[in-house]
Amino acid sequence: QVQLVESGGGLVQPGGSLRLSCAPSGSIFSINEMGWYRQAPGKQRESVATITSGGITNYADSVKGRFTISRDNVKNTVYLQMNSLKPEDTAVYYCNINGVALHRGTYRRSNYWGQGTQVTVSS
Repeated sequence: QVQLVESGGGLVQPGGSLRLSCAPSGSIFSINEMGWYRQAPGKQRESVATITSGGITNYADSVKGRFTISRDNVKNTVYLQMNSLKPEDTAVYYCNINGVALHRGTYRRSNYWGQGTQVTVSS
């Protein structure tokens, strides 16, 4: 069964940068869209950035110009470069990969999620 392993989160000062990485620990293939989502306390999960298999990107207005999403199709890894971080970026960040993987013994196409990594922007 596939698991998405996230790394790169942590505590950073306003104006600083972080780079998040998400890589599968199991077999996943026929990947379509990859993306990053975040959820702040008391708020709903929101889309931060997505990238299609063709490389088309989409960003939330709040991060446009500051964040960059990219993907490595050999490693099946998705990255989120976060620059000029603001306190309002503080949230748990989740990666998502739409692809085919084993799910309870059966191959299934689904949205597979990472466990979440905390990003805290504070002085």
